[in-house]
Amino acid sequence: MTSPRRRDFLKGIGLAAAAVLTGRSFGSQPADNKPLGRVQRRNFGRHKFTVSSLALGGYSLRTANDDDARRIVDAALNAGIDFFDNAWDYHNGTAEELMGRCIKGKRDRVFLMTKVCTHDNGGRREAIRMLDQSLARLGTDHLDLWQVHAVSTLAQVRNAFAPGGVIEALDEARKAGKVRFVGFTGHTDPDVHLAMLSHGYPFDACQLPISAIEANSNAFVRRVLPELVRQGIAPLAMKSLCGSAKPVREGIYSVREGISYALSQPVTTVVSGITNLQELTENAAIATDFSQMSSAELASLEDRCRAATESENFQPYRKWMSYKEGDAAKFDRTA
Repeated sequence: MTSPRRRDFLKGIGLAAAAVLTGRSFGSQPADNKPLGRVQRRNFGRHKFTVSSLALGGYSLRTANDDDARRIVDAALNAGIDFFDNAWDYHNGTAEELMGRCIKGKRDRVFLMTKVCTHDNGGRREAIRMLDQSLARLGTDHLDLWQVHAVSTLAQVRNAFAPGGVIEALDEARKAGKVRFVGFTGHTDPDVHLAMLSHGYPFDACQLPISAIEANSNAFVRRVLPELVRQGIAPLAMKSLCGSAKPVREGIYSVREGISYALSQPVTTVVSGITNLQELTENAAIATDFSQMSSAELASLEDRCRAATESENFQPYRKWMSYKEGDAAKFDRTA
């Protein structure tokens, strides 16, 4: 039986999720006009435009061959998916290069995001160097969103905000017109996310794990997501299928249930690891036909996932509290 406190929390989440569905679409298209494509759209945080509620993950896209990747990108755009995810270190830079080739001539149809991977080994100067490399690889003169990648320790938070840290690079890049919006990502420790948010910096977006399995750990869904909503920061969901689709393979929940659970939270988009046209078609259909899960449905799915949460075998990224430079992509599957 769901407790009154839990019912209030779930009701609040449902109301917030409904609220993000209003506003203007990317490219300043009025919300009362018919949107391009079919996938539902949501507000980008406090800003008055919308992006697709499903995002195309750049790491997984690179696992397809070049011709198939182009077909996936074209099909995504035709389905109304305009939010594209990437990172400087995915596949040693070749993920950005491939995406750049795939969106050539279509850049104005894409809300393009990539991530800077300074981690423990660099600050402002190194971040700007990475940004310029990312822009060249992606074949563009600006990013719509640039995020600090995989912040996983409190030491990294301190370094980010220290003089000469990566936060200064965010300010510099935005002032120079190289990026429109900025944010950060992470998937290990909600206290790290809350430490980043405690500085009051005007982040535009934040990427975090959102799944029914994760929710039972009383971490990101319960603690971080409400703070993002409070600050008007666009929450970008990842790991809806736990990064490897293991819950689907083991029959704990379906792809539809995993993505629908994430979309039923007050998130802007769900970053999806798509490797072929069949996966794109399936995931786009879920985001197109999505309807809000009820409080009872959310609670029931979480209860079904409780044993998986307790086993700690479905969230390997949560155990990964430190890493060597270059290892981040191993744990950043976006499925």
